Amino acid sequence: MTSSRFARTGRRAASVRVLAAACTLASATVLAGCASADPSTGPAAKGDTSAFKPVAQKAGAQITVWADSTRLPSVQAYQKSHPDVKMKIVTYDGGADGSTYLQTKVQLFDRTGEGWPDVVFGTPTDVTWASAPTKPGATPFAAPLDDKLVPKNTLDGFAKGSLTPCQFNGHTYCMRNDIAQVVLWYNKSLMDKWGYRPPTTWAEYEALGQKVAKDHPGYLVGSVGDTNSHESYFWSSQCPAFNLTKADTLRVNLQDPKCTRMATLLDKLISAKAVTTQGFFSQGFAKNSGSKVLMAYGPSWYGQYVFKAAFHTPAKQIAAAPPLTWPGETAASTGNVGGGVWMVSSHSANLKASTDLVTWLTTSNENQASAPTYPAYAPAAKAWLANPANSNYFADDVSGPFQQAADEVWTGWSNTKFSDATSWSSVVLPALTGGKSLVSTLPAWQKAISDQAKANGYKVTDR
Repeated sequence: MTSSRFARTGRRAASVRVLAAACTLASATVLAGCASADPSTGPAAKGDTSAFKPVAQKAGAQITVWADSTRLPSVQAYQKSHPDVKMKIVTYDGGADGSTYLQTKVQLFDRTGEGWPDVVFGTPTDVTWASAPTKPGATPFAAPLDDKLVPKNTLDGFAKGSLTPCQFNGHTYCMRNDIAQVVLWYNKSLMDKWGYRPPTTWAEYEALGQKVAKDHPGYLVGSVGDTNSHESYFWSSQCPAFNLTKADTLRVNLQDPKCTRMATLLDKLISAKAVTTQGFFSQGFAKNSGSKVLMAYGPSWYGQYVFKAAFHTPAKQIAAAPPLTWPGETAASTGNVGGGVWMVSSHSANLKASTDLVTWLTTSNENQASAPTYPAYAPAAKAWLANPANSNYFADDVSGPFQQAADEVWTGWSNTKFSDATSWSSVVLPALTGGKSLVSTLPAWQKAISDQAKANGYKVTDR
């Protein structure tokens, strides 16, 4: 999710452009259509008392900042408002398209003993290696920010669970820039016209989808055809597809009832043609079907970057509702499809300036109120919601659903060394377009995830 300004050169390629723009903004991971942008890292180890030992500090030393093109204006704004801070700003890909550029360069700097940037923007996947030594005895690239660098009350101000991707071995190695909590989007104008109310449970969602299929054929209540669709649906169902039980052990159990319940529900709606296997971002969808999307279960950036920019839905029609619940649940769990991070290098000779910059970028209203996507820091998110540019398009106030969903993202969908989109895209999507059901495809999806996990050094269990 590059710039929030989208070229409007016709609808034919709109969905592809918007996907690239939206994913760069929210996660800097365009390769998988925002997949694996906000997976959690698994439980932090308890009892870790190792102290961080900074390198010799030099007050006033220049800091080198690596940022992607989207975050570049924010870093430049900080430099302008803090003229006494000496900065060298370098633009790089920010981890987009699954790039390993940062990791490769850090490994080189580790060998040569110099060259590390002081501050970098990246994806949660970058934290999986940056929080661990590249070789025995080496210092992890990322500094533990909770070790006398960032006050606890600042870290406590982030949305519930949003710093989980930053946490390893009992420490917090990054600060979250933004999140993309999943909510229920719906066309309020059409819902009001047809006498429908937004569902609050998955059972109501399924029932309404069946009714729409019968009474308004051609209209849709969702899509499972994009490379990030599983993050909206299966993550929200607490499906243990990517559940790290230990740092080196991944639980993958797609026969768990919390996986099969979602697969069964979606199969029924796919069969009824209320949920499409064609992706929102696929070629021609915006032109042919964008105006017939009644509901969409997806991330907070869908409103601006899908309905507004890709589908060109007129203003004051689209609204958001909170995440849906399952039977027996008093509170919902939801997924997340995006979100980048800022890290401070453990090798920085000016940790004060580096930490001040990262804190300003992630928590200041001055920066975050006009950010492209929803800030992870709760007080800054309120300022973002109060910005008319982020709210005027919608039919109703989205603040309530956004804020509720931000604290309901399930932390059991873990951040791993590999993309969660690969197996979905290579195994599940071809099966769906070939007419197979989700339920029947779950074993093949599980094998693909397990094989990829083992190839990346994980032990795999289904328990």
